[in-house]
Amino acid sequence: MYTLFVSLTIFASVLLVLVVLAQNSKGGGLSSQFGGSSASNLIGVKKTGDLLEKMTWGLAISVMALVLATNFTTPGSTAASDELLERAKEQQEVPAPALKQNSADTTKK
Repeated sequence: MYTLFVSLTIFASVLLVLVVLAQNSKGGGLSSQFGGSSASNLIGVKKTGDLLEKMTWGLAISVMALVLATNFTTPGSTAASDELLERAKEQQEVPAPALKQNSADTTKK
């Protein structure tokens, strides 16, 4: 299950990058890349912008949902954190060794 979520996340992320790169910040975008006027007659500039915007939002939301699902299905995550907590408790219980001072060194000065 974990591998499935990770692979779907990578796939959705690559699609998101491609959709964002297909958009043009100056208004042309996908319709101008496929021959200009013939593509705009076929799909229309307004429709292309709406489609790309909806795809961007959908892919971004799906990436976030898949990342959360991956977090909940991570194998062996509880055992590692329990071990780390036990090590931290052991280190807190051990007192630090006291520094010994030589009384001969302090009397010479």
